[in-house]
Amino acid sequence: MGNSEKDSTSKSINETVNGSHQFTVKGYSLAKGMGPGKCLSSDVFTVGGYDWAIYFYPDGKNPEDGALYVSVFIALASEGTDVRALFELTLVDQSGKGKHKVHSHFDRALESGPYTLKYRGSMWGYKRFFKRTSLETSDYIKDDCLLINCTVGVVRNRLEGPKQYSIPVPPSDMGQGLKDLLESEIGCDIVFEVGDETFKAHKLILAARSPVFRAQFYGLVGDRNLDKVVVKDVEPSIFKAMLLFIYTDKFPDVYEITGTTSMCTTTNMVQHLLAAADLYNVDRLKLLCESKLCEELNAETVATTLALAEQHQCPQLKAICLKFAATPANLGGACCS
Repeated sequence: MGNSEKDSTSKSINETVNGSHQFTVKGYSLAKGMGPGKCLSSDVFTVGGYDWAIYFYPDGKNPEDGALYVSVFIALASEGTDVRALFELTLVDQSGKGKHKVHSHFDRALESGPYTLKYRGSMWGYKRFFKRTSLETSDYIKDDCLLINCTVGVVRNRLEGPKQYSIPVPPSDMGQGLKDLLESEIGCDIVFEVGDETFKAHKLILAARSPVFRAQFYGLVGDRNLDKVVVKDVEPSIFKAMLLFIYTDKFPDVYEITGTTSMCTTTNMVQHLLAAADLYNVDRLKLLCESKLCEELNAETVATTLALAEQHQCPQLKAICLKFAATPANLGGACCS
């Protein structure tokens, strides 16, 4: 009996690569009168590997309409041949009622399929997008400004065949390897005395992650033979947490550091960790601390966090604290016990 060939399969997948752009026309009344066929163009935006632009005609695209309508078109702005795409043009209702004027292919595809743009400059849209008299008395214009949203879905085709062979690749474990190296103390060449605790580490790793350590060990005034550093103004647990981040690039586990998951303890640790990260210029850790403090912001912590943000030059966190404090309802927030 002969060997039978194994059946094979493949799949042709048609899908769209979608992207959106919002075009604001500010000073609509000043744009009127430029004449039929004259347009305002948005900045070029890229979707599906092609450039696009929105064209808005305040006096209409068609001279025969006598400027009774505004026209809106989307144009292919880069080289391309027979680019197939779906479009959605939306005039945004600025009253907040959500009654937008939407022309979309996405919820009701064209009978002949996606629209085909033959070459650069090809356009799709509406000569009679909206009657001007209706537009000018509607909620689509606010403060002499109108907003047009455009979504483009470029049609792509890809072929999927069977994966006959595959070798799974595990996620990176470099951080875990460096953490193991730190905890094993193999090759350590520097000792930190922090309060009544000592921590051993590797100068090269610290120098790679912190400009302050790099200057201290290898800078012009640094000491390459330094083997002990006394650290003041940083608690041992906080220094340990910073070391763990330096080696693993992961935010340290609060329970591993403090032995508790209390929200107050967590916030307090993150506040001190931010100060340490700022002291040693560990910028990513500092930003992670800012993000954590932002998530945990409440009536009890906002004053302390604001002071911390001011002291350690954290403009984003400071702005969020000020905005939080300026909202009366927030000051009656839950207390941390």
